[in-house]
Amino acid sequence: MKKHRWIVCGAALGLFLVMVPGIVCAGPTYDRVKETGVVRAGLMYDSIPAAFINEKNEWVGFDIDIAEEVVKRIGGQMEKDLKIERVKVNNKTRISFLTSNQIDVSTANMTHKRERDKTIDFSITYFFDGQKVLAKKGKYSKLEDFVGKRLASMQGTTSEKNAVNLLKKLGDPKADEHVISFQRESDCFLALKQDKVAGWTTDSTILIGYAAKEPGQYELVGDFFSDEPYGMGCSQDDSAWRDSINFALQDMWLDGTYKKIYDKWYGPDTPYYFPLTAKIEVWP
Repeated sequence: MKKHRWIVCGAALGLFLVMVPGIVCAGPTYDRVKETGVVRAGLMYDSIPAAFINEKNEWVGFDIDIAEEVVKRIGGQMEKDLKIERVKVNNKTRISFLTSNQIDVSTANMTHKRERDKTIDFSITYFFDGQKVLAKKGKYSKLEDFVGKRLASMQGTTSEKNAVNLLKKLGDPKADEHVISFQRESDCFLALKQDKVAGWTTDSTILIGYAAKEPGQYELVGDFFSDEPYGMGCSQDDSAWRDSINFALQDMWLDGTYKKIYDKWYGPDTPYYFPLTAKIEVWP
């Protein structure tokens, strides 16, 4: 009698899972990718030079080259040719697209934070940056000069929180009011151009990228005031998939492919020069 009761309960549970919206019995990402041959990669499209649309209307950048190489190498691990499907994400959607299974990996200049790690998992750090302030050239010389001034930042990012904390630390009594949030990086840059803000603060490489659009007109002010280690976002508790990403990144570092991609976008012969001062974690 007990056996029959378990069969009925199991059938009822199966019917419940099928009928209730939002409950999905999905397999691990690694197995799904191996079966479909497709990796959906979340990428920014407004972040110079990480991932942006250039003057030829091409979607290019450091993160795009890194994502494509990682996917290629995961295919090698699987002994299968994989196709990458680029999916546009922004600061608000890059995590929600992962948790809702709309993408398999987020390569979107995303700082690995403990708070974010409660929702998703991260690869090892694949890029090392820090936060600074961009201003019109010659107007400001140190971070203290921005006390009482308005700073642009990206809505819903760690940069936004860091900016408020910086102004508070420097003694600005209206720090919360003086950080003006925008949805897109290009909106932040436009606000700076139009003198709606005194500075724009986010990760330094993004600021360098936008400043390069108008050489000699803008400059970074002051020292770094945060560390921003970027990780590739992936689904929570999916270790096989996360390991495949980590192995690909480490192999890229060991055989020099990472440095080649890095120098293409951030090397001394580019408008976005940013010295590589750290190493990717490599496991024996």
